[in-house]
This record gives sequence, structure tokens and C-alpha cells, in this order.
Amino acid sequence: MAKNTDNAISNKQSALTQKVWNLADVLAGAGVGFTDYITQLSYLLFLKMDDESVNCYGEESALPEGNRWTDLIELDGEDLIDKYEKILKELSGLSNLIGTIYSKAQNKIDKPVHLQKVISLINEENWLIMEGDVKGAIYESILEKNGKDKKSGAGQYFTPRPLIKAMVDVTQPKITETVCDPACGTGGFLLAAYDYMKGQSQDKKELDFLNNEALHGVDNTALVVTLASMNLYLHGIGTDRSPIVCEDSLEKAPEKLVDVILANPPFGDRPSGSVALNRDDFYTDTNNNQLNFLQHIMVSLRNGGRASVVLPDNVLFDGAGETIRKELLKNFNLHTILRLPTGIFYANGVKANVLFFTKGTPTTDVWFYDYRTGVKHTLVQSPMERHHLDDFVNCYKVGDTQHRVETYNETDNPNGRWRKYSVNELLARDKTSLDITWIKQTDESLDRPLSEMIADIKAKSENIYNAVAELEKLLANIEEE
Repeated sequence: MAKNTDNAISNKQSALTQKVWNLADVLAGAGVGFTDYITQLSYLLFLKMDDESVNCYGEESALPEGNRWTDLIELDGEDLIDKYEKILKELSGLSNLIGTIYSKAQNKIDKPVHLQKVISLINEENWLIMEGDVKGAIYESILEKNGKDKKSGAGQYFTPRPLIKAMVDVTQPKITETVCDPACGTGGFLLAAYDYMKGQSQDKKELDFLNNEALHGVDNTALVVTLASMNLYLHGIGTDRSPIVCEDSLEKAPEKLVDVILANPPFGDRPSGSVALNRDDFYTDTNNNQLNFLQHIMVSLRNGGRASVVLPDNVLFDGAGETIRKELLKNFNLHTILRLPTGIFYANGVKANVLFFTKGTPTTDVWFYDYRTGVKHTLVQSPMERHHLDDFVNCYKVGDTQHRVETYNETDNPNGRWRKYSVNELLARDKTSLDITWIKQTDESLDRPLSEMIADIKAKSENIYNAVAELEKLLANIEEE
């Protein structure tokens, strides 16, 4: 019986997701981008659920008079557009959860007939009676489809969920701990942490802490803050106060230290026009966005706090990062690096790694897992799934790291993927480079798509550009002296 119920829920979820996405296709043909559509869907969905809480459960509306679903549903034509835009303006000025969801809200569906279609779709369903997992799964699947759409550009906010799950599985956040993502995108890391933590206790105090205080996300794009806030809200997280805030994490030192950080910061240089960084708590000055996020994460952890962070290859060898890498090895326990293959992110040719470290104790050994050499994934034909990282998780030995065993052996298994290097070996390397590969590579260039090779060339060019820029700074300082 339970299986039939699960199948019915799954079918309902799939059908509703497909319905939402079919309408996206219709609106795309009319010039409304997928990301704009999903944002408007979020705004309207919140209005509808507030209306359901009043009519189905007898609760008071959380929305100000004149800014509710009933004020919108009977309108059409320009009256509908005018009223909708007034509601967005009013709600974006609030300071609570509602204000976060409607942060800098603007109407992107300027034709009444198209707006009416979205409203009709939402009005056909009773969203509030769905369990949080169902509502959330529908929304998360829509975000994932949006991330796969190359035209929308939303892929930059979407980390592959199998990778997130593996990172959470080995980091093991506890229900009593605080978890932060300083570049949270649509909230995937926070959501995965929540799913991992929520079954650990039935204590009301601990569950209230988890729902309302434990999680914290930051993003500097209002659109993304809306998507992340709604994503968590639909999973039942932060129903009074959104865990997400709209700001630039790098502009100031953290106000509170946290226990766990899970993140995939944006790659590339700090965008032009951003506020210049003046961080006395950083270890070095650089324009490299990832190095700055890494520094921010390091100083945001409390002693004993741990981090799992996705970072591009240049963080492992870039000359500007040498000071940071030494700090990681000497005053943090950088115990594990997972080397990732290309083909798992929505940007072509991205070469990334996951750095796992703990604050407050020095590194003795760094264990490398090479899930790159000879590994091929594509987003469509061969996407990475959680089971692909099972061997890494097994080698990691969660909770028993002192009994890790190398699968690499110079004589018997030179292509073993799990290998350790002592901290002294790493500190002795040129520029303290952590860019290490030992598995014998075959010539894979013939199998690589042209787009990936171009992206690889671009990444290497960017590294050269950054190195030259740093060198010019050094020369300028020498000349001034």
C-alpha cells in the first residue's frame, strides 16, 4: 500500500513538474526567459500558499491588505499587470521572510495573457497540502532543469546534486551545528545539509534550531536569493525568517563564526564594479575570486570547524595563492582533496576539486583522490551520479580517518586513485603547489569535444593573465621602493 502511495506522489510530482515546464516552453517562445519565468512563479506561488493558509487552515494572512492572491486572481488586462507590479513593490520593501523572497522584485511578464497563464497554472493546484518534500522536490527539479538550459545562464548557480550529497555525507553536519554557504546559489548545499541533519533528533528544541537558526546562506544576486529562499521555504525551512541574505560575502569579516561550511564559490576574477576588498583578516591581497572566497571561508570557521569547498585547479597552483596554501597546511588540517573530472558542471571544460579541511590543527598528511584521470562524464549522455563517488566516500573513512589506507602502490598499483602526501613533501614543492597527478594518462585529447578544449585554453590563458598581473604589481612595488 505504501509503495502505491509513493508511486502516486511521484507521478503527481512528475506531472506537475512537466506542466510547469511546458508553460515555460510556451513563454520562452514569447520572449520570457526560463529564469524570469521561474522567478515570477516563485512570487505568485507564495501569494497562493498564503491564500490557502487562510482559507484551508483559518490562519491569518502574512501579507498586507491589498497584496494578496484574491486581489490578483480576478483581474485581467493592464489592470492585472498594474496590480501585480504594485504588489511586488510593496512586498519587496518588507524586512521579514517575505521581503527576502521578493527582494528587488520586478515583473518580467509584461503581457497580461502570459501572466494570466502562470496564475491559472498555480491556481489549479492546492500547494500547501502537499508535504514539504513533495513541494520542494517539484521546485528543485524545476531549478535543475533551468540550470541545464544553456541560454538561461542559470547553470552557474547549480552544483551537481550527487557531488553535493557526497560532500555532505563525508562532512556529516550535526543537528546542533551551524552550517553556512557564503555563495549559496539556489540553496543546494543548505538543503542537502538539512536533509542529512533532520533525522538525527526528535527533540523539539533541536528541530526548531535546525529550522530557524542552524542554516545561513549568502548570495549577492537578488534573483538567486529569491530562488534559494523559496527553495528552502518549500522544503519547510525558514518559515519565519529566510536563512538567505542578499549581500556580498567578501565585503566584510564574518559577524559570527560557524561550525560547517559547504560551498561552490563563483569562478573567475572579482567582477569589475564590485566594492574593493579591504579585509585585514585576509592572509593576502588578490583579485582572484576563488582565493578570496577560500580566505573568507577559512576565517569564518570556528576552531574545530570544518569545510568542504569546490574550487578550480588554479587555487592549487596559482602563485598568488601560495601564502594561503601554506596557511592551510600549517594552521588548518587540509586532510583531503578530491580531484574532479570535466563534464559535470554546466560550464564546459571546468576543472575543479573539493578541498576538505578543519580549522585549528596543522596538516600532517593530505590525501588525494583522483576522480579525474580517465573519467568521462557528460551532462546528458553520462551524468555523474552519487554512486560514482562511492569509492571516494569509502576511502575517506568517515569517523575513522586515522585508518585510511592508500590504494596507490608504486609497484603493485601505480594507478591507484587514493594516495597521501606528507605535509613536508607539499611544503617543499615549488610555490607549495597542490596540483598533483600521478596516474599515467592516456591521450584523451582525441576524444574531447572542441568546446571543452577551447574552455581549457581559456582557463589556462586566464591563469597566465593573472600571473602576469601579479608580477606587474610586484615590479611596481619594487620601482616605488
